[in-house]
Amino acid sequence: MRLDLTRIDGSTRLMDGEGHIPSIVVEVDERRWYEIARIAHSQQSRLIAMWGGEAPESVFSVNAAYECEDGVLWTRLTTGPTPQADGDYPDLARLFPCATRMQRAIFDLSGLRARGACDTRPWLNHGNWPGDYFPLRKEVLGNERFESHEANYSFVPVAGDGVHEIAVGPIHAGTIEPGHFRFSVVGEKVLRLEERFGYLHRGVERLFERTRASDGHRVAGRIAGDSTVAFSWAFCMALEQACDAVLPKRSFYLRALLLERERIANHLGDLGALGNDAGFGFGLAQFSRLKEDWIRTNACAFGHRYLMDRIVPGGVAVDIDPADAVVLAAQCERIDHEVHVMRKVYEDQSGLQDRFLGAGRLTSDVVKHFGVRGMAARASGQTFDVRANMRPAPYDTVRVDPTSDERGDVAARVAVRFAEIDESLRVMRALLAGLPDGPISVDVTPATAAARGVGWVEGWRGDVFVALEIEPGDVIARCHCHDPSWQNWPALEHAIIGNIVPDFPLINKSFNLNYAGHDL
Repeated sequence: MRLDLTRIDGSTRLMDGEGHIPSIVVEVDERRWYEIARIAHSQQSRLIAMWGGEAPESVFSVNAAYECEDGVLWTRLTTGPTPQADGDYPDLARLFPCATRMQRAIFDLSGLRARGACDTRPWLNHGNWPGDYFPLRKEVLGNERFESHEANYSFVPVAGDGVHEIAVGPIHAGTIEPGHFRFSVVGEKVLRLEERFGYLHRGVERLFERTRASDGHRVAGRIAGDSTVAFSWAFCMALEQACDAVLPKRSFYLRALLLERERIANHLGDLGALGNDAGFGFGLAQFSRLKEDWIRTNACAFGHRYLMDRIVPGGVAVDIDPADAVVLAAQCERIDHEVHVMRKVYEDQSGLQDRFLGAGRLTSDVVKHFGVRGMAARASGQTFDVRANMRPAPYDTVRVDPTSDERGDVAARVAVRFAEIDESLRVMRALLAGLPDGPISVDVTPATAAARGVGWVEGWRGDVFVALEIEPGDVIARCHCHDPSWQNWPALEHAIIGNIVPDFPLINKSFNLNYAGHDL
C-alpha cells in the first residue's frame, strides 16, 4: 500500500476536480523531510522528482514529489537564505537511488548540496561554468558567457584480467542526441556501463521564469519534440490547477485524442527502428510508411505534424468537425489492420526473434529499485499508468487497460509497444464516438495570489510531471518539468550487463529514452 494523501497532516491541498491530479503540498523541516521519505520508501511509494532553487523571497528550497495511492505529495524544505558548507538537506539517494542524479543536478543549478550523499560528481556542469556559478540563483543575470574548459569525468573503473573500456559518444555516427556511454568489457561481454549526460542543458527552467504563465505551455512543448503533447498538457494541467480553472468536457476528450496520437506515432517509429537495428530493413520501411501516414493526418486534422501548441491553457487550440472525426476513425481501422499484419511478420521472423529474445533483460527488482515507469516498466511486469491509476478526465469515463509483459527483454518491450498501439486505437475510437458537444476552451484568469499546481500525464515514454509555482500577474516563479528518463536511464545500465556490445544499439532503442528532456 502506497502513501495515502488523506493521512498527511499539515498540508495544503491543491484544487481537486475533473482533469486535475489530487495533490497536496507540505512545508517540512529536515526531520520531517527525511521521515516522509522513509515512510514513502517503506510503503513502496515512488519518488517522482526532486528539484531545488531560490524562491522569490530569496530563500533556498529543495522539493520532492512522491507518487501516492490517490495522487501526488509535494514536500518542500526551506533550507535558508544561503547554501550551507556541510550540505543543505538530507540525502535521499540511500532510500531512492534514482535521486542520485537529480541531487547532482540540483547542486549544479542552485548550489544546494545533499548532506551525506555518496556521489557528488557534477552532472550538468562539465567544467564550462566557474565553480561558484549556479544558473538558478536570482543573482545570476542569465547572459553569462564562459570560455569552454571541458573537465575530465571520474568514471567508475572496473579492474580485472582482460577488462578494457570502450568509450562511445557523446557525438554519435547518426543524427541522435549527444550522450557518452563508457563500457567496461571482457571481449564483447559488457561488465558495466556508465552513462554521462548533461550535454544538452538549455536553461529551460530559467527560461520559464522569463515567460508569462499563459505562454509557458509553449516552452514546455519544446522540451522534447517527441513528447510535446504530454509536456504541454502537464504544464497546462498545473497552471489550470493553480488558477482554479474549470475546463469544458470536450477539451479533455480532444487532449486525450492528441495524446494517444502522439503515443501511436512514437511506437510506430520505434517498431521500425527496432527492426532495422536487428537487420530487418523491411520493418523499418513499413513502419516508417505507417508513421508518415499517421503524422500527415495530424497535419490535416490538427494543423501540425507533431501536434505542437495544440494544447493551450484552458483547453485546446483546434477543434475537429464531424468529417474529421470520420477520417480519424477510418485511419484507426486501417492502422489497426496493418499493424496486426506487421506484428505477425515480426513474430514469425526468426532472425528478429533471435535478436530480441533475452536481450537487455530488465528485472522487476531493478524496476522497483530505480522507480522505473512507463512502457519499460510495463514490459517488466509492472502495470502503473497515470491514465488508469489516477484517471484524470477524460480517462475517468474512457478507461485505459494497461498492458504488461513479464519477460523484461527487448522482445517484451516490442510486444508492449504493439499492445499499447492496440489499446490506444481502442481508446481513440471511444473518444471519437463519445466526443461531447460544447466549447473547446475557456479563458484562464491569472491568479491574484501566489499559487501552485501539479501536472502529471502518461506520455508515450512514461509519466511526465510538472510542478509549477506562480505569482500574481501571470508570472512564473518556478517551473520544474520531469521526464521519466531520469529513472529509466540508470536502469538501462543494468539491462545491458551480460550482453554483448553489438547488442547495445538494439537494447538502447528498445527503451528509447530522452536526452534533451532529461538535461533541460
